[in-house]
Parts: sequence; structure tokens; C-alpha cells
Amino acid sequence: MSELKILPEAGTKHDLLALGAIITRLDPGIIPFKEADSYSLHVAGGEYNVAKNISSCFGMRSAVATAMVDYPIGQRIEADIRRAGVTPYYKRFAHDGVRGPNMAIVWSDRGQGVRAPVVFYNRSDEAAQRLKPGSFDWDAIFSKGNVRWFHSGGIFSSLSPTTSELVIEAMEAAKKSGAVVSFDLNYRAKLWAAAAAERGLLSSQAEDEAARTLRKIVSYVDVLVGNEEDLQKGLGLKGQDVETTSKLDPSAFFAMISSVTKDFPNIKAVATTLREVHSTNRHTWGAVLWLDGKSYVSPVCELDVFDRVGGGDGFASGLFYGLMSGKSPDESLRLGWAHGAMLTTTLGDTSMVSADQVEAFAKGGSARIQR
Repeated sequence: MSELKILPEAGTKHDLLALGAIITRLDPGIIPFKEADSYSLHVAGGEYNVAKNISSCFGMRSAVATAMVDYPIGQRIEADIRRAGVTPYYKRFAHDGVRGPNMAIVWSDRGQGVRAPVVFYNRSDEAAQRLKPGSFDWDAIFSKGNVRWFHSGGIFSSLSPTTSELVIEAMEAAKKSGAVVSFDLNYRAKLWAAAAAERGLLSSQAEDEAARTLRKIVSYVDVLVGNEEDLQKGLGLKGQDVETTSKLDPSAFFAMISSVTKDFPNIKAVATTLREVHSTNRHTWGAVLWLDGKSYVSPVCELDVFDRVGGGDGFASGLFYGLMSGKSPDESLRLGWAHGAMLTTTLGDTSMVSADQVEAFAKGGSARIQR
């Protein structure tokens, strides 16, 4: 098994390029949807969140390849991307003024106490579903080793048969250029079930179809992000019962690594968060990393959660930042763990904290007031 090798920063244009769908998330806070009169709008997306965090928190040079619709909602999203300092590569679509194509909407409240958060989607005629091989000039984007790290995920891959094909096309170009390739399995049963239904498959066939698609993608991946449930349901791997094992026990995760590397010898690193949910606003939080044949475990902390959405993407971006910055595996894991934890203390899907705050917490800093 070869070790993870990352291109040096010198001579490159982007530290990280993400490929994915960008959405607006409408958030009524702790008010249930049927009672809500107002909503906060967050620009987000599993893949974009990583690119935005890499730029806005850690000051690295990130980019995103995505679909963009030329209408006011698209303009609002473009403004967010500019403010974040993320370089865009857009495949543009015109809106017909009535039906679309659209930038997708995700509705997600925060819940409170014993009331869990609720998430549902409106991805009808989503522009990102129309992305396909040939939508982007990968040879130009990845030329001369311009990109150090390429990232995509299971949410985008589930949107249509062509989006998963596009992910593979991009990964082939990334590997040819020498970039690290990462993928967050982010298994979402609702999305894969909808995709299966559109193909005329039964709901019982959705998981098998997802595994076939994701296994093909993961054969190109260097760094895989996903918990035991993602690995089992997303890749069809066998493991312990994810419903009965402790959410904070890293042994269940590490026990599956041999299955991962046996089926995918290309994988050099696997990482995930560990989260025990006591109530909507109280979680116990940890993280684990397997890298180049060695296992690493983060500290564990108690979270007072303000908004849990995006914590996993926060973990991934902190981990990637650490590895690209030449930190040790243990330091990189702690940065991911710390950033994911701090992201849950602020509103929205992406980071509102500074790299200094993340690094202080990763080293064991406290929540005492900073004067």
C-alpha cells in the first residue's frame, strides 16, 4: 500500500477543488415548520461546505465546480461564494421564469431538547442534476498540477446517473494530475431512494443501486470519509450492527478497515466523526482516522449544540487542512475534531470561527473568555 502524497503548494492554483451541488437551506430555528413565519437562509452543500471552510476559516485557496442558474436565487448564492473567497467554475443554466431549472432548497429546522431536527428536500428540476461528463474542462482546471486536493461526495453522486459519471470523470483527471482525491460517502437514504424510483427501481433496490454506484467511485479515492453506517450501507461492506454498538467506540470503525482496504486497496486514509446524541442540544463528540496503516483517535468532548448541520463537513475540512499543511496525522485529526465541534456552536452549515480558535481548542484550550 502506497502512502498518501500531497503536492507541494508552490506552483499550484488551488489547495482544494470541490465538485458538488450548492443549495439554499431554509432554517426556521427551533420553530416547527408548520408554525414558522420566517426563516434564515444558508448557502450550503456537502461539497461546497468543505471548500468554503478551507477558505474562510483556514485561509487556503479553494474552488468549487458546480451548476449555477441565472436568476435572483443564483445571484444570492454567487454573492456568498465571492464573500467566502472561493473560486467558482460554473456550468450555467437559464431559468425559464416558471418551472426551472432551479437551485435546490433543503428545509431543516434545529429541533430543541428531546425534539429532533427535521430535514426534507425540494430538489425538483435541480440544475445540478443536469451536470454530466463534459460539463467542465478538467484538463484546463487540473493542468500543470494546479490542484492539490480534489473533493466530492455521495450527496452529489446520488442526484442523477450523470452526476456520478461526472464525479468519476473529474477523479480520473485529478489522479492524472497528481492531486489527492477525497470522497465523503454522506449516505442519504432519501436521496438514493428517489434516484432509484426515477430509474423505475423498487425502493428495496435503492441500497444495492447506491452501493454499486459508490463502489465504482471509491475505486478512484485516496481519502475516504464515512462512518460505519456509510461504509455498510453505502459500500455494502459487512460490520457490526450499527444500531447496537456504542457511537463513541472506535473499535467498530477500525474493525471495518480491513474490509475497506481489501475491496479498495487504493484507499490510503479513512476518517469519521463519532457522535453520541443525548438530546438535540447535547452531544458527546469524537473522531477517528486510519492513515497509511496506522490508527488515531481524538479526544472526546461534550458539545452544547446550537446548530448541528455541517459538523461532519467541518471535521473533513479541518482534517484536510491539517494534512495539506504538513501537520502530523494526530494533529490533523485533532484539527478536524476541533473545527467540527466549534462549527456546531454557530448558525449555518459553515464555519464562523477562526483558525486560531480551532488550533487552541485542538491543543486543549478551554472556553474561558478571551481578553
